[in-house]
Amino acid sequence: MALHTRTHLIAGAFACRGPCQDSPQFAPVMRQAAANLRPRRVLADKGYDAEHNHALCRRELGVRTTAIPLNPRNRGRKWPKTKYRRLMKRRFPKRKYRQRAQAESGFSRHKRLLGSALTAKREDRQHGELLMRVLTHNLMLLAARA
Repeated sequence: MALHTRTHLIAGAFACRGPCQDSPQFAPVMRQAAANLRPRRVLADKGYDAEHNHALCRRELGVRTTAIPLNPRNRGRKWPKTKYRRLMKRRFPKRKYRQRAQAESGFSRHKRLLGSALTAKREDRQHGELLMRVLTHNLMLLAARA
C-alpha cells in the first residue's frame, strides 16, 4: 500500500498471493498513487532499495525526493555504483524519513479496524475485497473529518 502520511488515506494498493517479496509490487502501487495524487516525496523501507525504484519515482512519476534506506547487500563498506543509491549514501534525508512512522501508524489502524487478512479464497475475489477495504478505509477517514 501507498499511504499519504498527513491524512492516512490510501493512495495505492496491490494484492498478490503470499508469502512473497514486496519489491515487485512497488511500481504498480506507486503508479496508482501518482495517478491519485502528486507526491513530492516517497518514503519506503529498505526492502524497496533498488535503483529502478528510485528512477521510477523521480524520472517517470516526477517525485522530487525519494528516501529509501540502503540495504547493505553484504558488500562491506563499498559505495553504491548507481546514481540514486549513491545519493542515498551521501545525503539521506533522516529528518524527513521520520514521517514514515505515520505510514506504519496508518497500516496499523487499517489492520486494527478492518482486519489483517482477506477472507476471499479466489484471487480475483481477493482483489475485489482489497479494493473494498481501501475504499472503506478512506471513507471512514473522510467521514471522521466531516
